Parts: sequence; structure tokens; C-alpha cells
Amino acid sequence: MSGTRVESEVDVSAVAPRPGSRGVVLARLRDLALVPAIIAIAVVGYVVNPVFLSSDNLINILQTMSEIGLLVLAQTLVLVAGKMDLSLESTFGLAPGVAAWLIVPTGVTHGLGLLPGWTGVPITLAVGVLIGLVNGALIVRFGLNGFVVTLGMLIVLRGLLTGISGGQTFFGLPDSMLYIGTTLWLGVPVSIYLCLLLFVIGIVLLGYTRLGRALYAIGGNVDAARAAGISTDRVLWGALVVASVLASLGGLMLSGRLASVAAAQGNGAIFTVFAAAVIGGVSLNGGRGTVFGAFTGILLLYMIQNVLTLAGVPAQWIAALNGAIILIALIVSRITSGKAQE
Repeated sequence: MSGTRVESEVDVSAVAPRPGSRGVVLARLRDLALVPAIIAIAVVGYVVNPVFLSSDNLINILQTMSEIGLLVLAQTLVLVAGKMDLSLESTFGLAPGVAAWLIVPTGVTHGLGLLPGWTGVPITLAVGVLIGLVNGALIVRFGLNGFVVTLGMLIVLRGLLTGISGGQTFFGLPDSMLYIGTTLWLGVPVSIYLCLLLFVIGIVLLGYTRLGRALYAIGGNVDAARAAGISTDRVLWGALVVASVLASLGGLMLSGRLASVAAAQGNGAIFTVFAAAVIGGVSLNGGRGTVFGAFTGILLLYMIQNVLTLAGVPAQWIAALNGAIILIALIVSRITSGKAQE
């Protein structure tokens, strides 16, 4: 009897609403909450400077957004499952940094020149997989606190990148590492296509698959999800690995666009990531939020930053804006849902 009651709790409160239900209709309406704000910012941007709506500027917004956007997508998957990965910003820098370190010829910054250029992308993604597996082992296998583990990993990975680079920037990257960030398809950078494709996959994954419902169930009530027969450890481990791979790919996009890997690449990015996720409606408690909402969150954030830049606002004020947006989003969440995100 008790087992039946637990399963019912999972179906009603922890699992994402199934397509066609009233719940999913309300969820879709919440997804569109930021659309009016995005339109309003577009109008304000045009008034501030007509250049805002030029194709070059819009492509610039989307390209720079796509790099951090993958971090937002990664963090959304982890947050929905009730966890938090602070190490993503360091993975964003270390993964392409390791590839550059092993490939860039000796004498060019701190490169070792041990591997051919075509290995750049596989190495970058492999580093992401390795970091995700380590995070999974510590959090899932050994039951350590996810916040503390990923905070420690953030520091460790940042130190590793500084160590292998000698605090300098890697230059002379191979063509394989430049392709995603520099190649244009029909006048639009490949990174934009790739980012949009991955967000679409994320929307389908979370909203319309059994795996997505499992992530929501785990984030809502991990014990109830386990009692309902969900392999919680395997799903959490998978989410952490996928998130790290996405962070690695995002770092590769930035490295390709800048044709370099800086020792500080990714520093502070996690604050922008959380700001975008929170204003996009992703709960820090787990079990609530959508990929589309996260996408509108990062898009709105970058549009605001671009408008402020065109208006001549100093960069330090733009950085302070991210923190203010998080606080405002928390207040709005409290007012609209009656329950604050923690």
C-alpha cells in the first residue's frame, strides 16, 4: 500500500507533466513568460541605437550567447535533477586548454606538440567526459555533497589550467579547434546552429521522453523516484557527464572564435549561468524548469548586456546587473509561486 502511495507522489509532484495534460499547458505558458520582455528589450535596443537590430549585431549576440548558452543548458539538466555543478565554468576552460597543451607545437606558449591537430575536438570532449565521471563518482557513488564537490573541482580544474598554461594564453590552435568558432554556414557561424540544435534536443529530451521525466522525478523527490523503480544513480551520473561534455563544447566554441585558450577562460561564467537559469524559471531546488525557459533567460540576459554596451554603460555595471537580476528573479518567483527558490 505504501509503495503505491509513493509511486503516486512521483507521478503527481515529481515527474514532469505528460504532453496533452493541463499541467503541460501551464508549463508552456510559463515558458513564454520572458518573450514579451525579449520583445521589449529589442524595441528599447533599437531606440538606444538602431545598430542593435542589424544582422551583424544580432549574429554577434547569438554567437557570444551560444558559448555560455551551452553552460546554461548543461546547468539546467543538473538543476532539474536536484543537483548543482559549479565546476562547469572551469571545465569550459580546461577541456580546450588540455587539447591545446597537447597539440600546440613546443616553443609556442607552453605547448607540448605531442599529438596531431585533428585530435583537438576528441581530446576536448574526452576531458569533459572524464570530469563528469569524477564528479559522478564523488557525488553519486560516495554520496558527497554536490555543491562542495563541484566547488572543489572548480578550484582544482582552474589550477590545472593555470599550471599547464603557465598562466599564459595558448595560441596557434589547429584548424580542427577553430572550425566551430570561425566557420560560416550561409553567413551564420556554425556555433549558432550547433547551440540551437542542442537546445532543441534538450527541449525534446526533458519535455517528451522517459529520461526527462526521470530527471524531474529525481529533482522532485529522489527517494520517491527510487521507490518507483527509477535508476537514480545512473540518471544522475549521466546528467553530470553530459553537462561536462556540453561545457567542454562551449569552451571549444569560444576558443575557436578567439583562436586561443586563455588561462582565465571561463572565470566568473557560472554567475551568468545561474542568472540565466533563474530568470528562465529553473528552480534551484530541483524538479522544476524547462530548457526553453533557460534559453529565453540567457537570450534576454545577453540582449540586455548588448543594449547597455551600445548605450555606453561601463562593463563593471553590466557585471553587477547579473546579481541584481538573480535577486529580482527570486522575488518574482516568490510572488508568483508562493515558494522561494533556494
